[in-house]
Amino acid sequence: MMNTSSSHVNHHSFILTGIPGMPDKNPWMAFPLGFLYTMTLLGNGTILAIIKVDRSLHEPMYYFLSILALTDVGLSMSTLPSMLSIFWFNAPEVPFDACITQMFFIHSFGEVESGVLVSMAFDRFVAIRDPLHYASILTHGIIGKIGIAVIIRAVCVVFPVPFLIKRLPFCHSNVLSHSYCLHQDAMRLACASTRVNSLYGLIVVIFTLGFDAFIILFSYVLILKTVLDIASRAERLKALNTCLSHICAVLLFYVPLIGVTMIHRFGKHLSPVVHTFMANTYLLLPPLLNPVVYSVKTKQIQRRIIHVFQRRKNRV
Repeated sequence: MMNTSSSHVNHHSFILTGIPGMPDKNPWMAFPLGFLYTMTLLGNGTILAIIKVDRSLHEPMYYFLSILALTDVGLSMSTLPSMLSIFWFNAPEVPFDACITQMFFIHSFGEVESGVLVSMAFDRFVAIRDPLHYASILTHGIIGKIGIAVIIRAVCVVFPVPFLIKRLPFCHSNVLSHSYCLHQDAMRLACASTRVNSLYGLIVVIFTLGFDAFIILFSYVLILKTVLDIASRAERLKALNTCLSHICAVLLFYVPLIGVTMIHRFGKHLSPVVHTFMANTYLLLPPLLNPVVYSVKTKQIQRRIIHVFQRRKNRV
């Protein structure tokens, strides 16, 4: 219980942390982070531009990839302001409401990304199970409805989080563990019971992210069963090859997510550097590497990128 002497004290801002224990090293991270964000925006922007320009890529798979790229851009833009504030301008203080706003967008885009990966698993299942009716099943209207449903689910799931945080008093430390605001990070600074916040966070992880992971796994069980029924070995390999990019994107998202969740729950004894590294990996790595994976593993996108560079080279 919170005592009465502290009940009237509340922080109006949070202090974000750059490199734990080494604030003097923060300026050294400015240019690497700037390069990372530039490459993330350039990579996802290239994917979006190629899909828009090349009519041969106007297929369900690439529409879902466009949604994934937009989500990655949104996730990167959600963390960028506080990262710039700390590492470029040495201004770690963030107003309470701004912190909650950033928290909402980070968690929302994380939920959207998980939902998009489920949609892409369904796309791969339909493409392999019923290739002749692939385009007629996943029409523009269906893809649009799936995208809207994913966004609505994310907003509804994350909507209570700002209110759950705002009801808590923060009368002790206001120093967060990361360079951006996360629900589980801000929650631990409260000087009142956070049981409701913890329970809601656990329910969200189990019934959205956990359920999504199960659906993706189940989809690939069905895909594998379908592929094994194909007589030709070459056709089996070709079918599985169309799933490699999506499998890599799933691993890039869920492996760091599981790591962050486990560390927050059971790794309180670990160094703060470990917590920071895992949290940064979870939020910064997928948006950076997803365009690389799809550019390398998807021949149509790879050819288009090579074609663009060859045209520029010829003009020079």
